[in-house]
Amino acid sequence: MRYFFEIAFNGKPYHGWQIQENAITVQQIVQEKLQLIYKNEKPIVTGCGRTDAGVHAEQFFFHVDISTIVNLDKCCFQINNMLPIEIQLKNIYLVKDDAHARFDALSRTYEYRFTTLKSPFNTGFVAYISGKINVNSMNECCEMIKGKHDFTSFSKTHTDVNHFFCEILEAEWIKKDEQIIFRVKANRFLRNMVRALVGTMVLVGKEKISSSDFEKILMSKDRTNAGPSAKAHGLFLTNISYPNQIYVKE
Repeated sequence: MRYFFEIAFNGKPYHGWQIQENAITVQQIVQEKLQLIYKNEKPIVTGCGRTDAGVHAEQFFFHVDISTIVNLDKCCFQINNMLPIEIQLKNIYLVKDDAHARFDALSRTYEYRFTTLKSPFNTGFVAYISGKINVNSMNECCEMIKGKHDFTSFSKTHTDVNHFFCEILEAEWIKKDEQIIFRVKANRFLRNMVRALVGTMVLVGKEKISSSDFEKILMSKDRTNAGPSAKAHGLFLTNISYPNQIYVKE
């Protein structure tokens, strides 16, 4: 049977989601724990996407093919007790045999979180930003990226994708007290895309470049024209949506 596992994780101790040589990743940890339980099946987990080292997820899905789980709640409890504190298993869902955690996702939502208040207790979960920042100017940039565009200027080079087009469904900067948050929802994201967008928009907010300069960077399709990537620890994957028909009602 195929199941979707919904997890959340603190990305600080891990070198991203995807299994790599000589680095500990979230995928490696959850796969090892499942293989301890299902020793004869050696299940392989397939994630809904990649996250960079240090990036967090409030919602992340992976799928796995294993024998029928009789009691989902009991299984969830058992696996949670085996996982390190940085990884939480939130739910397990029975899905159709051809459901795919990555390719069936309709949209993904990220948040990049800044604070203007320097605090030792924010370390690793929010990025600190000092000085004046014009949120209205950054929201002008958000209007420019909405819709379908080529985001080559905000992608890692030499990445293994067929094209660089993404459709931005929602994008906005929100300022509340000492917090400044960028929220963006799209049908897909390129590697490093959100952090590159944030880093470049901050240059606009700091009035180092103009919003019209930002638009030229977007149109240039050249990563070297964009700003530096924002630090990984301020980035959270917050939501992934799937079509209802992939789930099997028990």
